[in-house]
Amino acid sequence: MTKEKYSDSEFESLLNKYDYNFKKGDLVKGIVWSYDSEGVIIDIGSKTSAIVPVREAKLDFLEPIEKALEKGKEYEFLIIKEEDEDGRFVLSRKKVDLAYNWKELEKIKEADEVILGTVASCVKGGVLVDILGIRGFVPSSHLRCKESEIKVGDKIELKILTIDSQQNNFILSNKKVFSESAEDIKKTVFSQIEVGQVLKGDIVRIADFGAFIDIGGVDGLLPLSQISWRWVDHPSDILKVGDKIDVEVIGVDHEKHRVSLSLKNLENDPWLEAEKQISEGELREGTITRIKHFGAFVEVFPGVEALLPHPEVLEYQNTNNCILKSGDKINTTILKFNPTDKRIALSVKPLNDAD
Repeated sequence: MTKEKYSDSEFESLLNKYDYNFKKGDLVKGIVWSYDSEGVIIDIGSKTSAIVPVREAKLDFLEPIEKALEKGKEYEFLIIKEEDEDGRFVLSRKKVDLAYNWKELEKIKEADEVILGTVASCVKGGVLVDILGIRGFVPSSHLRCKESEIKVGDKIELKILTIDSQQNNFILSNKKVFSESAEDIKKTVFSQIEVGQVLKGDIVRIADFGAFIDIGGVDGLLPLSQISWRWVDHPSDILKVGDKIDVEVIGVDHEKHRVSLSLKNLENDPWLEAEKQISEGELREGTITRIKHFGAFVEVFPGVEALLPHPEVLEYQNTNNCILKSGDKINTTILKFNPTDKRIALSVKPLNDAD
């Protein structure tokens, strides 16, 4: 075998074929050659190899480097440092991925699409989320739930408000996703809901005047008066946020998107049974449920209250040398009974004496 000889000019020309004059900032293609303690060795076709440090090899620090950059495969890299004293270029794959991901996020914003983000940390004024290896900020005002209810690692649906890769500005909203999807849900629910329907719901909020029930994307109001046939001082005495209950639709306002609900309508009307068992003139023991300036309300049958007027309350207290209070038992006479209007008048005296 004869060894081919080259003149000096021919040898120089041959070397120049492999001298691509790479410089910092260039985007180059290279094949993964091997791995060492410093990172990944890449063949970029120059007279020497190049290295990708571990920190510049991948976006996901948990991903094995051998999976992020597979041996024998070709990838794009950014030259971040020109030849060192060993003649090696320093490359970054992470910066290339980030550049492509910024472009992808810009497309998502333009299309107004929903994207899933992972909560990276909770900070003052909002939370930081990770999307495609890029950190974004969700202000508190754009979170549907409270910051205290969010944990690191949670996945939340988001829409992009502003994005600027040059300024590293990436602001998102969780509330925008909910508000837009909620409108669609409301339209669907209100097109199907009817008075008389019995629906399953979740108690989402309790107020002095009633409770709000989520009936499939719409919050309906369960008024205090519709919670029970018995007297209820406060909704929290019976209901608890998070409980699931059945409710009946008793009113729908399509223009204002309001729904009125009833819980007591799903129970038997105690007045119908009371009509069979109570008659005027009879003596009946009852329990005082509440005392007002005009008299005391007395439960004379389960779920049925009657009024004992204030003069009768005073007479009973004077006669028995006591002060009546809620929970006390008291013997009364049924003076008048109107089951249609659901009203009963009481006296502490027998019927003849009351007349």
